[in-house]
Amino acid sequence: MVTAVRHLGPNWYAAVMGTAAVATAGAALPGPRVPGLRTVCAAVWALSLLLLLALLAARALHWTHHRDQARAHLLDAAVAPFYGCLSMALLAVGGGALTVGRDWIGDDAALALDVVLFTAGTATGLAAAVAVPYLMAVRHRTMAAQATPVWLLPLVAPMVAAAVGPLLVPHLPPGQARATLLLGCVAMFGLSLLATLLMLPLVFARLITGDPLPLALTPSLFLVLGPLGQSTTAVGAFADAAPGALPAPYTEALGVLAVLYGVPVMGFALLWLGLAGAHVVRARRHGMGFAMTWWAFTFPVGTCVTGAAALARHTGLFVYDGLAVGLFGLLVAAWSVAAVHTVRGLFSGALLAAPRPAPVAPRPVTVRTTSGAVR
Repeated sequence: MVTAVRHLGPNWYAAVMGTAAVATAGAALPGPRVPGLRTVCAAVWALSLLLLLALLAARALHWTHHRDQARAHLLDAAVAPFYGCLSMALLAVGGGALTVGRDWIGDDAALALDVVLFTAGTATGLAAAVAVPYLMAVRHRTMAAQATPVWLLPLVAPMVAAAVGPLLVPHLPPGQARATLLLGCVAMFGLSLLATLLMLPLVFARLITGDPLPLALTPSLFLVLGPLGQSTTAVGAFADAAPGALPAPYTEALGVLAVLYGVPVMGFALLWLGLAGAHVVRARRHGMGFAMTWWAFTFPVGTCVTGAAALARHTGLFVYDGLAVGLFGLLVAAWSVAAVHTVRGLFSGALLAAPRPAPVAPRPVTVRTTSGAVR
């Protein structure tokens, strides 16, 4: 077991996030309740909790017995951003405890679990949002041409905290406690949003001016949906929690923000979904095989499901009901494919093996034809 976890990186928390996203997204679907759906969502949430516990134990072994590899991960520009996934896994499972997990473990246990996971997830998320960009600046020495959507991961973690934090607001005493938590979530919303707006142009510029992403990294384009869907979910959650926490002018303002912010951002999310999907189709035609990056097809889409559901609540438009249901179908399909391939990779040992060195590409040769053209 100790040897098996040597190459277990923080990217594995994406499997926990994707599994929890299925549970919370299913529970958030608008419209008539599908018989048995909530029970299935509760079971999926329980699976995400078990996965989180198993992964925390495995990562503890990794840090205890393979500190050299753990330090190498932190100093690797391609791996370090995945440390944001730890925070998001904790927050996703914690938020799921209050939405669907309480059906199985009870309200008191669900609240206690969410308090612990929200506190730990928020602390680690804020730490990652500072530490990873710092390492990128002073140790990794990355270039703009190397930008990938993976760079967004540590910056999105505070947005996840902002989206799930309002679930705890009604459980606090009225007055200062509720207002402090809610406005603290709004602050994390702003922190993550502004940081994402700084990073996203680098990613888009690389796509337009550089070569397409390597095949294995192409699914990471779906990560851009994360801050878009999660921020839409967050502003909807602010509007839901505000009446019991803030005075009247601010409750009305947050209700307006939920619509005026969420509608255009969800529109851009759909645009990006089409762009990312086209890149994935191209990558599959060029031989893209399974990698753990396929989990990027899950949790970012899950945030768009909850974002569309929030817009359905606050606008009353049936089009957002349909959008949420359609995206949920895409989420379930993506989760099923990623889960099956991950289980196969675990049993075969391929996913826990040491990474293979990249093949050495032949040096390009430039020749000039008799017509003067360069090839």
